[in-house]
Amino acid sequence: MFLLIVCSHTSVTFAQSQKSQNARSFESRGGEFVTPETQKAIDRGLLFLQRRQHEDGWYIANHYKRNVAVTALSGMAFLSSGNVPGRGPYGKNVDKSVDYILTCVSPSGFIKRDDSPEHGPMYGHGFATLFLAEVYGMSPKPQVREALKSATQLIINSQNKEGGWRYKPDGRDADISVTVCQMMALRAARNCGIAVPKTTVDNCVEYVRKCQNGDGGFRYRLGDRPLSDFPRSAAGVVVLYNAGVTDGRDLERGLGFLQRTPPRGDLLPRDQHYFYGQYYAVQAMWHAGDDHWRQWYPAIRDELLVRQSPDGGWNDSINDVYGTAMACLILQMPNNLLPIFQR
Repeated sequence: MFLLIVCSHTSVTFAQSQKSQNARSFESRGGEFVTPETQKAIDRGLLFLQRRQHEDGWYIANHYKRNVAVTALSGMAFLSSGNVPGRGPYGKNVDKSVDYILTCVSPSGFIKRDDSPEHGPMYGHGFATLFLAEVYGMSPKPQVREALKSATQLIINSQNKEGGWRYKPDGRDADISVTVCQMMALRAARNCGIAVPKTTVDNCVEYVRKCQNGDGGFRYRLGDRPLSDFPRSAAGVVVLYNAGVTDGRDLERGLGFLQRTPPRGDLLPRDQHYFYGQYYAVQAMWHAGDDHWRQWYPAIRDELLVRQSPDGGWNDSINDVYGTAMACLILQMPNNLLPIFQR
């Protein structure tokens, strides 16, 4: 877990034990949601990603080629199906993704490719750091740990005074979207044993809480008008869970806001941040468990199955490699294989 609690007592209460057993039981039943049709769609999606990977490890993704975020998310999609570096049907693809990300690590720890256009380099850095943390311990390459350490330290050092992050690692500004991306990377790094100061986590949680509006959703930045938006609100709920917040009014209001916009089968064709929002929403419902999950996952699963293109990919306004990687991650959430997605 991200937040470690050391207890001096050797016993736990029956309620705590029962809660733990219920969580394990629920997770062990996760596979029931991946129907044969769903698995077929996942297999076609992974094959699509394999075909779009360049020999050097990056992905052919329109003008986003060589993009570290797209590479990292695609690598995570392969990991979510049980592939690890050098092993599994797509083990070589994971290896190539790792190798490419490692070539993009600068001496400062910043993971960025100068010749690849991107909306904000800290997005790519955050997803790339998360990917390195997920393969840590699986890859025999010693460079992975050093890259992960330096990338994590860059995130810690660039946190701004409000407790968040934005597009560049200069600590000048913050928004909730980039902040969530960095927090997910920090949690994954912490899971690997990389040191992350408690103050960094606490300040981030405080920033996210301040961004929450009265309706339970989240605004983009502190000082902005209190306008709630589904994608960033899903991200806000997930970061609270991943920072160790497991209950309370903030989560209840956040989940309530998300549940007012469930997947309905209309595919939201004009939503520019469709996959981003559903990527975080399905994680939020996975953490919430039971009824939340049982209502949400089948709905988004069935929506994605209809949305898949004949070539096996998923179209998105950013690019189809990004859309396909995100769709595969969403559909494979019940596999419970990536540590960052586990309770």
